[in-house]
Amino acid sequence: MSPERAPAVTTSPLLDFVKEMSGRRIEQARRRNGLTQSQFAREVGISMRWLREIEAGNPSSLLDDHVVCAQYLRLSTGHIFLPLLFSSQDMEFPRELSYGDFSELERECIDLIAERNIKRIQAKLTPRWWSQRRSDLA
Repeated sequence: MSPERAPAVTTSPLLDFVKEMSGRRIEQARRRNGLTQSQFAREVGISMRWLREIEAGNPSSLLDDHVVCAQYLRLSTGHIFLPLLFSSQDMEFPRELSYGDFSELERECIDLIAERNIKRIQAKLTPRWWSQRRSDLA
């Protein structure tokens, strides 16, 4: 099925859970930072009504908006993306994992991806004769 004809997934139990958890985190961080809903909505560029929908975890809220709010508040976005990663691997996401700070885990994932890609790029850039020469010297 082409992407244009694929049905849009706007709601599912997992997405609803992610939006609910994200909304709570956004609200808590906004309050910790001493921002009113009005101030925060204005700074992020969304309506106050839409911010209330996001913070309430409304299933109709957009994950994009959750990400924008989380990033503005310098929150980890692991609580949004890890459940989706599990789902894409046909694995059930253990809900207990959603109650933590994912900053360190995110950093480790980025480092692993970078390291893996650096090795691939390095291998592509290394001439075959260099590999041969190194094995001859050993």
